[in-house]
Amino acid sequence: MTAVLFDMDGVVVNSEDFWVDFQREEILPATVPDTDVAVAETSGMNFREIYDYLEAEYGTAISREEFIQRFNAAAEEIYTERAALLDGFHDLLAELDARGVPTALVSSSPHDWIGMVLEQFALEDSFDRVISADDIDAASKPEPDVFEYAAGELGAPAADCVAVEDSANGIEAAARADMTVVAYRIDAHGDIDRSPADKVVDSPAELRDAVLGLTS
Repeated sequence: MTAVLFDMDGVVVNSEDFWVDFQREEILPATVPDTDVAVAETSGMNFREIYDYLEAEYGTAISREEFIQRFNAAAEEIYTERAALLDGFHDLLAELDARGVPTALVSSSPHDWIGMVLEQFALEDSFDRVISADDIDAASKPEPDVFEYAAGELGAPAADCVAVEDSANGIEAAARADMTVVAYRIDAHGDIDRSPADKVVDSPAELRDAVLGLTS
């Protein structure tokens, strides 16, 4: 394999746990109060697309502006006060760099949120490319567009890339891009469909071994 693409939320940082709580307990009840929408239905989507999806599918009880404000406020708290970096992640990136394997951070989050994470965990110069779904005028995960774009940015065929993902939509998107998919199982997502993944791992150590094994 010639490149490794990491999702941010739930993989690089454990923010997905907090995002799931925020969506389940605050934003979904406020946005669609008359409907019980599962968090997994929108996990991995760009948050602006989540509003569009909820509006189209169920109708919304708050404005798009209020929805965005609530997400931005939650992002600042989660990324600067609550989230932690994946154990051993700096060492994993250093090993991939030593092997000459290019890496990308590929996220549905906007660049200002990604920037918070990069600064908070001293990752500003750690990736060859940092890709946000906002960079492309295309559908968000589970569509494969953002992964196909990221592979192009790294100059690697999608079929030669390893993608590390945690959400059902992210796993599906990477698989549809014809990448080798490592699914990182986290409690926040529960028993989602991980069947499109080539490998499923349960710990930072297993994730490291899987990624390094696929790039050796």
